Amino acid sequence: MPAQTPKDRFIHRDLSWLAFNERVLEEALDPDNPLAERLRFIAIFANNMDEFYMVRFAGLKRLVDSNYTQADDFGWYPQDLLSEVKSRFNYLNKRFYDAYQGKLAKELAKTGIAIKKYDELSGEQKKFVKNYFENTLFPIITPMAVDQGRPLPVLPSRTIAFAALLNRYNNENLAIVPIPRATGRILKIPSSQESLEFISLEEVIRAHLETLFRGYKLSGAGLFRVIRDGEIYVDEEYAPNLLRAIESEVKKRSKARVVILEAEKDFPRQILGPLCQALEFPEDQVVTQAGDLDLTYLFEVVGQIGRPQAQYKSFAPAKLEYENIFDRIKENDFLLHLPYQSFAPTVDLVLTAARCPDVLAIKMTLYRTNENSGVVKALMEAAKNKKQVTVLVELKARFDEERNISWARDLEESGCHVIYGLAGMKIHSKMTLVVRREEGKIRRYVHLSTGNYNERTAAVYTDAGYFTANEDFGRDIAEVFNVITGYSVLARAKKVVAAPGDLREYFFELIDKEIENQKKNKNGFIFAKMNSLEDAAVAEKLYQASGAGVKIRLIVRGICVLLTDVLGMSENIEVKSVVGRFLEHSRIYIFGNNSSPRVFLASADWMRRNFDRRIELLFEIEPEKLKEELRFIMDTYWKDNAKAWTMSKDGGYGRLERSSKSFNAQEFFIKHYCNPVE
Repeated sequence: MPAQTPKDRFIHRDLSWLAFNERVLEEALDPDNPLAERLRFIAIFANNMDEFYMVRFAGLKRLVDSNYTQADDFGWYPQDLLSEVKSRFNYLNKRFYDAYQGKLAKELAKTGIAIKKYDELSGEQKKFVKNYFENTLFPIITPMAVDQGRPLPVLPSRTIAFAALLNRYNNENLAIVPIPRATGRILKIPSSQESLEFISLEEVIRAHLETLFRGYKLSGAGLFRVIRDGEIYVDEEYAPNLLRAIESEVKKRSKARVVILEAEKDFPRQILGPLCQALEFPEDQVVTQAGDLDLTYLFEVVGQIGRPQAQYKSFAPAKLEYENIFDRIKENDFLLHLPYQSFAPTVDLVLTAARCPDVLAIKMTLYRTNENSGVVKALMEAAKNKKQVTVLVELKARFDEERNISWARDLEESGCHVIYGLAGMKIHSKMTLVVRREEGKIRRYVHLSTGNYNERTAAVYTDAGYFTANEDFGRDIAEVFNVITGYSVLARAKKVVAAPGDLREYFFELIDKEIENQKKNKNGFIFAKMNSLEDAAVAEKLYQASGAGVKIRLIVRGICVLLTDVLGMSENIEVKSVVGRFLEHSRIYIFGNNSSPRVFLASADWMRRNFDRRIELLFEIEPEKLKEELRFIMDTYWKDNAKAWTMSKDGGYGRLERSSKSFNAQEFFIKHYCNPVE
């Protein structure tokens, strides 16, 4: 009999996410990964946890503090979930520091790479460090007194600082010394030719802390870090100017509630009380770390190692050859599989459109983009060339708000028409529409993608981009832009299905069709790849399909709330998670369709927010050659036994057994699409 309670039917989305981040940590321990890349996974794990604290953990604490007592869709009360999250955190935190300070530290030492404490430095190295402190750090460090006239300074989220106890004339004084952000956290120090040695800025400042307080005796000091609530709260319906409202809220983040306070192991007890009081944080909830605070500094270390044998073998993404991007798209629809194929055609489409005298208009959505973006520069050039340029800049893309606000202003100043989004919605679809006059007629060119218009992430995220000049696609995407920019209701279109509204229902129709095919022909089949499966209604629909005998394969990188292999509920569902060199980001959906598969790409995962609170697109890939390519991609991922994890019936994940025939899908795709650079 199927389990009846939500807890028996689902894994909580937050606990599933923590399990995903544990898989990230496992990559740091995998000896098959190059040493520098293992350090990178340590840094990724740390960064992921910080974002979890700022968003999910912060929201959970708000619920508990408000005495909210209702169970969520997964059957958990907030008080119980908070307790379980803390327990999982303690377990992961120990594994995290044990991994870095144990096996990894020994392997680093064997290769001559070390992050040293000040007391471990040679005399020459101490002279170098002292010189760096006096000439570089001292001018920019700002010690800040804390007393009746000078309250605790504003410490933005993720700030690391020393709290120092000073004594003069038998009076004790508290001071805060934030670690400067402008110089980076790591200093490379002189060492032998075979060695590569670093010291953290915290260690440099600690060794010279007393020099910052002339005339006072330093009687104690300790390093701490604050993590604040990262959500922004805007009543969009009543905000007359969304850009200004979000900009104002972003500025408030530096004063948001502290949700995590970390302190180093030997933090002086006599300082902790006053610090907690000043931060309005319970002293009994302080997290004491047994190692360096905030190991995201390892990103900097990895960037300076420079040893090819310690890093993944580099490769040049395969280039698509063509003379003119418009002619290439007219020739036939095509796909780009990132990062194995170059992102250049995506940028080239916008840049060529900006410079082509026959292009009349460009419309585009920007959710997350990178600094120095070639795409954004091309849009500004297009506006200066008198094209009609409309850009949707999603200001609410979490933690990219400031960058997007800056881009929005730059685009407006260049003459682009900028839309900031819709009240209560995020524009998460990734689409470009180019309108061109050809032989007295209008032709539309469309680019749709599973990933963002971001040249940096295009090199490390797996995504699929689709280029077409199909007129039905052109009309549909024009309609979607009319919904975003004006007053229009999107009807079900010929080539795309949008959220909110139709998307969940359309997926249900596709699943129902597979149930029908299974009953009639015994060939019901669903094969889907996504970042997260969190929508309980979709999970229940998949349980229904499984119960009817439909074979379901899911490749879900992160959150997956459904359970597999439960008798009478999910015995026909298999779930794998691929965590490797590249972040799996593509969303691909295949439905058997009575042995004539239908293949879709989407900007959306199977999450409630994607169905209900975001503008998303699902689009069908119809050219047979492209369908075969996407099915080949999915089959290749399913064969992975090197970086794939399989969900068991208890919701846990285990690696597939490795053998001499180990198969790494990501490494296969590098060889398949492009030749490695030696």
